[in-house]
Amino acid sequence: MQIGAVIVAAGMSSRMGDFKPMLNIGSITIAQRIVATFHQAGITRIAVVTGYNAPLLERHLANCGLVFLRNENYETTQMFDSAKIGLAYLRDKCDRVLFTPVDIPLFTSLTVTKLIESDAALCCPVCEGQTGHPLLIASSLLDRILSDSGEGGLQGAIRRCGETMTEIEVEDPGILHDADTPADYAALLAYHNEQLIRPEIGISLSREKPFFDEKTAMLLSLVEETGSVRHACERMQISYSGGWNIIRALESQLHFPLLERSQGGASGGESRLTERGKRLLGCYERYSAELRRQAKELFDACFGDEL
Repeated sequence: MQIGAVIVAAGMSSRMGDFKPMLNIGSITIAQRIVATFHQAGITRIAVVTGYNAPLLERHLANCGLVFLRNENYETTQMFDSAKIGLAYLRDKCDRVLFTPVDIPLFTSLTVTKLIESDAALCCPVCEGQTGHPLLIASSLLDRILSDSGEGGLQGAIRRCGETMTEIEVEDPGILHDADTPADYAALLAYHNEQLIRPEIGISLSREKPFFDEKTAMLLSLVEETGSVRHACERMQISYSGGWNIIRALESQLHFPLLERSQGGASGGESRLTERGKRLLGCYERYSAELRRQAKELFDACFGDEL
């Protein structure tokens, strides 16, 4: 089952007085923390919807293997409009989609895993009697949500989508802590400083040096999706030449071609993964998901009592 995630980060942070996605939580930013948590839970298909300060945030996250989508009308639209951009993009690419605004960064990967394991079509975490984020939405519900009037925002659309919200009990106050105001941010920092240590796994294939990692896998996936190396690079906010450097370095290490290219025509040329390239990408994605699962079990077994 393919799980994706949408992080909405298009707002102007007017109540905070500073750009929320790039405020620090410890040694990393709010936006980086959410991405790291989703990665830790095995979520690799992540769409970030940007708007205000979009180029700055996209450069900041450019090495995280993400897809960037812009709400060009962020000044005159609501969060629901940004949410629809991300949900529409993932609608036909994933079976279920996690959703969170960028200013709720402290939920844990265990909470994400519990939502996924619930098998509910629509669910949210609950801690101490309060509901929080992220939400998990089955793709089968997205057409109804995307065509909604928008009254009451995303919450209103979800209430009218015809599916009952399943509440998943978690021991994770991080689902409730947002960073809407300076006071909220101070409380969020205080909570963060009390948190447990968590494992972070980076998965690379190597010969003399690493040549295939999560960023590479996302680039290949987007080339297959868009039919274009240029469009894939634009989605990831990496240079066109940089994208080709990644592909050429990968092919030189593997000793077989990854892309098939067609030239010309009314719509221009296309690039698609070769059959062997598709198999390689599938192998990496399965290996990555299984390794993260086993790493979590091993971490709990080794450090559970201590940390």
